[in-house]
Amino acid sequence: MLLLFLLLLQRLGIILVLAFLLVNNHFFRQIIQERSRRSQVILILIFGVFVVIANLTGVEITNTQALVEKPILTGISHTDSLANTRTLVITSASLVGGPMVGAVVGLIGGIHRYIQGGFSSSFYIVSSAIVGWIIGKAGDCLKGSQLYPSEMQVASLGVCAELIQMVFIGIFSGWDLVKLIFIPMTLLNSVGATIFLMILKTYLSNEQQLRAVQTRDVLELTNETLPYLRQGLNQASARHVCEIIKSHTNFDAVGLTDRVNVLAHVGAGQNHHIAGQPVKTDLSKNAIAKGMTQIAYSKQEIRCPDDACPLCSAIVIPLKINSKTIGALKMYFVDTEKLTVVEKNLAEGLAQIFSGQLAIGIAEEKTKLANDAEIKALQAQINPHFFFNAINTISALMRFDVEKARTALFQLSTFFRTSLQGGQEKEISLKQEKSHVDAYIGLEQLRFPDKYQLKYDVHVSENVLLPPFFLQILVENAVRHAFKERKKANCINVTIKPKTDTFIVQVSDNGIGIKPEILPRLGESMIKETTGTGTALVNLNNRLTVLYGSRSRLHFESSSSGTKVWAELPIRGENV
Repeated sequence: MLLLFLLLLQRLGIILVLAFLLVNNHFFRQIIQERSRRSQVILILIFGVFVVIANLTGVEITNTQALVEKPILTGISHTDSLANTRTLVITSASLVGGPMVGAVVGLIGGIHRYIQGGFSSSFYIVSSAIVGWIIGKAGDCLKGSQLYPSEMQVASLGVCAELIQMVFIGIFSGWDLVKLIFIPMTLLNSVGATIFLMILKTYLSNEQQLRAVQTRDVLELTNETLPYLRQGLNQASARHVCEIIKSHTNFDAVGLTDRVNVLAHVGAGQNHHIAGQPVKTDLSKNAIAKGMTQIAYSKQEIRCPDDACPLCSAIVIPLKINSKTIGALKMYFVDTEKLTVVEKNLAEGLAQIFSGQLAIGIAEEKTKLANDAEIKALQAQINPHFFFNAINTISALMRFDVEKARTALFQLSTFFRTSLQGGQEKEISLKQEKSHVDAYIGLEQLRFPDKYQLKYDVHVSENVLLPPFFLQILVENAVRHAFKERKKANCINVTIKPKTDTFIVQVSDNGIGIKPEILPRLGESMIKETTGTGTALVNLNNRLTVLYGSRSRLHFESSSSGTKVWAELPIRGENV
């Protein structure tokens, strides 16, 4: 029994080495979290190969219970038996992929075992499939809200899997064989499955921590670079931004350009990549011209005209505003092996945020030059506290839920992008306005889960036009003023219905209502209240009047059970 245990321990080492190499693969770690039909097929193929290897590397046991060790067991006598790690592979497949994957992998292992040993081994086809299905079902029940069961539960399931297998072996091959193989195979299956899941959990945990660190770094960079990028893309601001990026990352050099010239270059190669001079590398020129990310893993791909340039790998990402390339963010290494997927994702994330920051700066400058009083007042309503509250919320989420934090970043990006677009247009589509509102309410819901419910009842085309920030102002007004300290059951309803050649837009809530003495002045004049001034409503009312006439003014109706605000707008837009 001890000799059999040692021989099986060697086989376990082979399987665990293969498992370790497999878990190191990012593609494998990605598919095991999907549980889709596609991922199940891939997992069946992967573990199917593993279960065949487990059969081929088993230890043959003769009818006299002598042990025969061969490098590869392609076939055995019908009177002999086989001790192997097949059940370990089936158990691992069941826990990773679920009962269907476990059953099919078990079926593959059983069929291959039948091919090895002939008709006397046919019962393995049924027993292995049953083991896969039962362990998969049990694993799904035990894991609860977690991705996998605990280590103790996995060890117990490993024991159960061998017990099921031993019952079949005892019935069809004899209980003497069970006495010989029960302890070593049960122990190895239990320990092996536990080790495999521990390796897998460790890698997944490390990957999540890495994402959290990356997101935190991006947030820190966002806070530090925001004041400079809002000044626009110039040599002074670019220099500060590049220095900040380099101090927070492992890149050997960081550069920023406009469409023609280098604005700043900090780090290796700064003696010839000089601010104010034309962009030198073909890699950067291609990124700007094509508006697409360019990656180089050698000096030849970067194609710097200076032969002494130390830069050996690079990623160049175009900076865009409204789909128009205005420059490029460049990250360099002096070692070709340092540029990995991690650095690529970090650089692309920074470029997206920087594009948004630059857009904020450009929009602000255009607002000043436009001398448009209504738009100026409206832009002033974008509360800086909202931005920093959102950033703080995302930072807090990084400790608990990385995916929620990433979703929040996208919502914040959508909110400011649509804010910028609205600041440059007199009318936008209902679809754009809804996107803006959804991003805003999504961020508020992250800060205050279950506090607000936003519902739409739309009976017009989403291509109809309305003034930018129309719904945003009314929804935000409800969020800030309608519910006081009430933490739940706060409903905001947006209703849009057609009326001949116009449509009615109404935003209602079930809040505390508006004071009767204030109601007549809403949208008409400033109101001295501790919770707000009413500037946004006055501004919106003025824009409605200028664009569509007095017929489209805001109307207010309020009581202790809630408030309704509506306006009647002409139907405009393409394909409405």
